Amino acid sequence: MFGTLIEKLKIRLWSRNQTTSTELRSYFCDKFRIDVGMHSYGCFDQWRMPGPMKIGRFCSIARTVRYTPINHPYHALTTNPLSYERRFGVVDEDLTSDDCLVIEDDVWIGHHAIILPSCKFIGRGAVIGAGSIVTKDVAPYSIVVGNPARKLKDRFPPDVIDQIEASQWWTLSIPELRALAEFDPTLLLRPTRESLRRWNERERKVAPTFARTHLRQAQA
Repeated sequence: MFGTLIEKLKIRLWSRNQTTSTELRSYFCDKFRIDVGMHSYGCFDQWRMPGPMKIGRFCSIARTVRYTPINHPYHALTTNPLSYERRFGVVDEDLTSDDCLVIEDDVWIGHHAIILPSCKFIGRGAVIGAGSIVTKDVAPYSIVVGNPARKLKDRFPPDVIDQIEASQWWTLSIPELRALAEFDPTLLLRPTRESLRRWNERERKVAPTFARTHLRQAQA
């Protein structure tokens, strides 16, 4: 009992800065198989977002989002949890799933969205609208809404997406992102193919130091 209380206090303390807490990430990865990249938030809840799960960097997940890795087994004698949860005393083992949900970098999932077991991949830069019921994989940079969730449009034209992918901005540290914003303030809020191309050319000309390369790898 005392040990459980200490764990809860630690999680509450670490959660005060859940976007960057390495202790919180290590705990959830080891204990719940929830692997979360830096600067992502809204996913440190083993009941609402159960593992196994791998989440990239800079993801924004609303606190009311739910992922259901297993459906009630309608083909079983009963759909009641007593048929697949040992806490009811009928079966000896919980019914679990080892299929990992992969959420890539810079994904935004709105309030009350529900991700069903048939979805196992949400691509980089995707947006899932509030209240959506996600029944299948979501392509990178697509915006999906509704029940069931359907693609509304892409966030950017293909040529802009190509430049975003080439930039790999999600691997940058906060100081490096600050430098990006100072290089061209429009890059953050209104990126264009030309502004991204200029940034990418600048990055190629500036050879990264060993320290910078090491930092990016450590934060990946």
